[in-house]
Amino acid sequence: MEWYQYLAAFFAGAFLANSVPHFVYGIAGDKFPTPFSKPRGIGLSSPTLNVVWALFNMVIGYLLFRSGHVSDDSLLPRLTCFAGVAAMSIQLSIGFQRKHKA
Repeated sequence: MEWYQYLAAFFAGAFLANSVPHFVYGIAGDKFPTPFSKPRGIGLSSPTLNVVWALFNMVIGYLLFRSGHVSDDSLLPRLTCFAGVAAMSIQLSIGFQRKHKA
């Protein structure tokens, strides 16, 4: 595999992980921060906007998943994708703590 396919696998995991909280809050009808909220990432966006943002992240994640050859038999692209999931999940857990303090 080429280096850029590993990069695609990493970011596939990151985008797919980012879609989860937005999708869950959105379909539950709860407001949640998005990049479009004011203040950015801290204010709350509508449930509908969260679902749209989650779907966008899913589409980008899927395209990167395919271009990163994560579903191939090789273990390294899968681990790279998991590293992207882990990195984004930890970053989100730290970043979204602010929403409870605002």
